[in-house]
Amino acid sequence: STQQFRVTHILGAAFRRPLLDHFKNHPMMLCSAMYFKKNGVSGRQHKETVIPNELPLVQEVTTTLREWASIWRDLYVGDRREMFNSVRDMIYDLIEWRSQILSGTLPQDELTELKQRVTSKIDYGNKYLDLDLVVRDKDGNILDPDSTSTVSLFRAHEAASKQIEDRIQEEKKQNVDLSRQAKFAQTPSFALFVTLKNVVCKIGEDAEVLMSLYDPVESKFISENYLVRWSSQGLVKDIDQLHNLRSVFTDLGSEDLKREKISFVCQIVRVGRMELRDNNTKKLTSGLRRPFGVAVMDVTDIITGKMDDEDKQYFIPFQPCSDLTDNMSYSLFPGLWVTLKLLPGDIHQIRKDFPHLVDRSTAVARKMGFPEIIMPGDVRNDIYVTLVQGEFDKGCPPVDHHDRLENVMFPGAGDEGILEYKSVIYYQIKQPRWFETIKVAIPIEDVNRSHLRFTFRHRSSQESKDKSEKIFALSFVKLMRYDGTTLRDGEHDLIVYKAEAKKLEDSSLYLNLPATKVELEEKGLSTTGKGTHNLGNCTISKDSFQIATLVCSTKLTQNVDLLGLLKWRSNTSLLQQNLRQLMKVEGGEVVKFLQDTLDALFNIMMENSDSDTFDTLVFDSLVFIIGLIADRKFQHFHPVLETYIRKHFSATLAYTYDPLLMSPVKSTSISVDEGEETCR
Repeated sequence: STQQFRVTHILGAAFRRPLLDHFKNHPMMLCSAMYFKKNGVSGRQHKETVIPNELPLVQEVTTTLREWASIWRDLYVGDRREMFNSVRDMIYDLIEWRSQILSGTLPQDELTELKQRVTSKIDYGNKYLDLDLVVRDKDGNILDPDSTSTVSLFRAHEAASKQIEDRIQEEKKQNVDLSRQAKFAQTPSFALFVTLKNVVCKIGEDAEVLMSLYDPVESKFISENYLVRWSSQGLVKDIDQLHNLRSVFTDLGSEDLKREKISFVCQIVRVGRMELRDNNTKKLTSGLRRPFGVAVMDVTDIITGKMDDEDKQYFIPFQPCSDLTDNMSYSLFPGLWVTLKLLPGDIHQIRKDFPHLVDRSTAVARKMGFPEIIMPGDVRNDIYVTLVQGEFDKGCPPVDHHDRLENVMFPGAGDEGILEYKSVIYYQIKQPRWFETIKVAIPIEDVNRSHLRFTFRHRSSQESKDKSEKIFALSFVKLMRYDGTTLRDGEHDLIVYKAEAKKLEDSSLYLNLPATKVELEEKGLSTTGKGTHNLGNCTISKDSFQIATLVCSTKLTQNVDLLGLLKWRSNTSLLQQNLRQLMKVEGGEVVKFLQDTLDALFNIMMENSDSDTFDTLVFDSLVFIIGLIADRKFQHFHPVLETYIRKHFSATLAYTYDPLLMSPVKSTSISVDEGEETCR
């Protein structure tokens, strides 16, 4: 009919075909309910009324499609693409559902459910397009204003408005979630943004508030500490940080999102007297670090994206330490208030995308381990040292972790480097378990001649007696092994040496001694038994002391074969062996040092250009590395390789000069294709 053609013409080419196909068996539904028929005998015209036999809801859908189609065309002409696409999707849904209703094949329960979806979509679309609100009864039928009381009509209108508004909010949330999921899917790196709003805890002394991420299933900390120094007045000690206590826990990856549980842990360390009940007099020792309390919150849902509310503040209650159970008067409801939000990207991307949250003043607490992607130029040389536990005959002395290098030890992000770190004090406990972690960031050129030194001394609550206590024992460990690799990750059982305090200050008296019990056993000695061993000026104590270390360095490796290649100039006679051994190194270790490894291979090629001795081995090594990057396990390193090629590749002899063409001609090119490796 003419009217049918007019409507489909308005809908446009994108909508015309499905509408024509849908309505070709029902032309009356798009025509007027009134038409004129000519009488062939008398020539007079008779008026006939056609009453459609379809359901009222089908008629409403048809009317709605006509109205929306006109608006849809205007949206197209006005280039309002987002609304145009939304209306298109709603129109397609209504056409499909109308067909299902007219088919007459749906069971009654499915038909009822479909009717509910149709009316919800119509009401939502009308609200979205700022059209009139349709008021319905509980079955979805349009209310007749002539047979409905004013009060009932008002209440139905109120209920419909609320229902539609809830639907709009739900749609917005779904769109935000989809957008968020898309943004997270584009990056392998994540970060947890934390804002400390307040610490509700009347301590009466200065304190250290240490926040970190923890895996309760594996019983290990995931991140560095974020450290806030809290004053005895109940405010942040650095007044410039007031209302700006923000930290971002970076380098989280897909493996972290798969963890069964992740906890946000906050520890409070009191800095002051030995015991709170002591009167604050000048005779008492001050500045002692004593455990005070801990707060724990399960943040698994936030890390996995199930909860995302930047403005929501969480209260995490503190649990006091055992020696404070009789002193609960310090606060009625102790705890801290924080906000938590998961952000996509590494620290550089986060600062670019979320400048209102993360700026240069925001503390960055890195993951204790490598991120899934290490971009070229991201130089890192962090050694995490954890004081695990000890056993001492005469009670628990505190540990002083000395390092004469200036300001290379960091107890937490947001704090400056310090010269020495002092552990917390456990009162009269012979087997203390500290589990305190600090970061040691030593310049790469100083690592091979550096060692960590741990000294022990007893502390007293009386200042006069405390000053007389001297260092009575020492432990140490070298950061570099004899083969040029760094200290192995994991726990180390250190030897506790006893000597006079003055002798313990001289490193030359103990550096040639074994540092660990493993080294001691390699020399045929043992710490077990009744006797003690005298080694020079030091005596091996029966006391024990354990630490754990984790090396996160993009320049120092724990793999001997990879080290041989990276330092190939130091022993060129082993170069062929080093190149062969490279292809036996675990892939995860190679990709961590991708830039240095590629630089070494191209340098070998350039500096040995007069000979083809290493050409095949270098080429095989390059193919091996390309194969690693092409592997699904390391697919996130594709952009790393591309960045290296674009910005860091500088092997000039990878090009040969053609004197006839008077131009450089590339002799070798390597490309990576998705799912396979290609070398030309």
